[in-house]
Amino acid sequence: MIDSLVAYKGNPARIVGVIGGKFELEFADGERLKVREKDFRFIHPEFADVLQNCPKAEVSVLAEFEEESLSLQEISEWLFDEYNAQNAWCVYLLVEDGLYFYWQKDAIFVRPSAQVELVQTKRDAQKLQAENLAHCAENLTNNTFDESDEPYLKEIVRVALNQSKTAKILSHIGVANTVDAAYQLLLKIKYLDADFNPYPARFGIAKDQEIPVQTPVIERVDLTHLACYAIDNEDTNDADDAISIDGDKLWVHVADVANIADSGSQLDLYAQQRGTNLYLPNETINMLPVSVGQTCALGAQNKSNALSFSFEFDGENIANIAVVQSLICVTNTTYKQVDKILEAGTNKDLLQLKKIAKAHKKFRDKNGAISLHLPNVDVRFIDGKVEISPQTVSTSRDLVAEIMIMAGRTMAKWSSDNLIPMPYALQDEGDFTDEFLAKKDTLTLSQSFLAIKNFKRSATSIKALPHYGLGLQSYLRVTSPMRRYYDLLAHQQIINFISNKPVLSAAQVKKIIGLVNVANANGGKVSRFSDDHFKCLFLMQNPQWKGAGIVVDIRGDKALFIIPELGMMTQIKPKTTPKFDETIQLQVSSVNLADKSANFKII
Repeated sequence: MIDSLVAYKGNPARIVGVIGGKFELEFADGERLKVREKDFRFIHPEFADVLQNCPKAEVSVLAEFEEESLSLQEISEWLFDEYNAQNAWCVYLLVEDGLYFYWQKDAIFVRPSAQVELVQTKRDAQKLQAENLAHCAENLTNNTFDESDEPYLKEIVRVALNQSKTAKILSHIGVANTVDAAYQLLLKIKYLDADFNPYPARFGIAKDQEIPVQTPVIERVDLTHLACYAIDNEDTNDADDAISIDGDKLWVHVADVANIADSGSQLDLYAQQRGTNLYLPNETINMLPVSVGQTCALGAQNKSNALSFSFEFDGENIANIAVVQSLICVTNTTYKQVDKILEAGTNKDLLQLKKIAKAHKKFRDKNGAISLHLPNVDVRFIDGKVEISPQTVSTSRDLVAEIMIMAGRTMAKWSSDNLIPMPYALQDEGDFTDEFLAKKDTLTLSQSFLAIKNFKRSATSIKALPHYGLGLQSYLRVTSPMRRYYDLLAHQQIINFISNKPVLSAAQVKKIIGLVNVANANGGKVSRFSDDHFKCLFLMQNPQWKGAGIVVDIRGDKALFIIPELGMMTQIKPKTTPKFDETIQLQVSSVNLADKSANFKII
């Protein structure tokens, strides 16, 4: 075999010797290598410097040998008439190509024509794919795209929406396969509009669906004689709570959602998966189907089904608690209208409710309740424009909020007294100094901001433990069963208890809390990120924006500002050290929509 032509890893070589059972090969560049016989393929007994460019072979002459095995020498003689080193090498290259032939050990299998067509079709598709990939890569490099790029762009979208880990085209153009990098590219080439909100999809938030709603007929307590006020925003048409006063008795009526979304039902599991309503700038994603709100909303019909809680308050204690499934007549009104009524002093019921709410707030303050009044804004995307407005504070809003807290306190006490497993809301005591607590009602903005780190996180537990932030010994969310799952779960337990039906065990409630906490955490992120996204879009739509920033912290040579008008924060290095709570005029200098951030400068 000395001086034979062989192929080693696709390269021609000459056998120059046999040493210790190994063959020494010499290559065109003079390099030598010792290898085992099984590592190379014999081509021809006479070595020659072969050419890689071979004439086109007319393989149709081998039609009668389809699905048969031939030797390399036989195929050389059929295709090129002569078996020499060059012709044998050309046949070797054809076999290695794999279209017409493939190796069966040292013999060569001739593919049937149908198989050749399949291989060629696959190669053509791969070639076209490579051409399309190259075309898309060139387009993206030039910050453009066309219709043929659509399959690759959809892959990038999946990465940007956290629905896939990789997109081939991203690696091809040197862009990281990350959510933010993919999203940034799609914004850059304008494949996605700036007003597209990616965050619900990124966190797997399920879209609204419709499920048939059936309202069972049950015996209810007729409370239609009471004046029931459902007070809400002007654009709200699905009120879920209302309030009444009857002598010394205070009533809180809540939409009876649990009557149609009972524990373990399809509607219940649907709501459990979502956890809460999401009020995003560009859309509302509902915890329950829209038809449930239309069916259960207080005031939607002349008479509304409710779960009603009544109790008395003596300025400190809650007593004489009663719970009934009721029928009520609701007056739907707005915060603005109630503010005017309270100011005019023309409605005795509302004035008495205001007095009770004020007394209960005083009780909670005395028991250590702490509220940090940091600037909050509402962000809305309407007709292609972002609108940012400060969250409204008013007497009527404070009234309603306080009475809903009273309802939560009342039902926490009632549920605990009756040993009903519930998803109680709790908050551990914060790390506040006596000096801070003494001035908690007169805090400056910077003091309120710096106090945040001293709060303990609120949590949900089957134990009725104190909620120090609210100044209550126990607290249960019960006033928004259409919008929050924990409220719905509480209603299910309450209704089963008063109906003498089995309630969920503590272990079952604890398991549900674990599931809903995950949904709520994702929902919370989506809400925050969506607000930040549209705040950035607002600044893009208003590139010359100017406004006040208030210094809330100083960190080294940088000052941290809260921008009340935007509900945003920014860190800037000023020329001179500012004072805490100093107001300084700022102007937006840059916006990065992909990472939801904006930079500002002092003017």
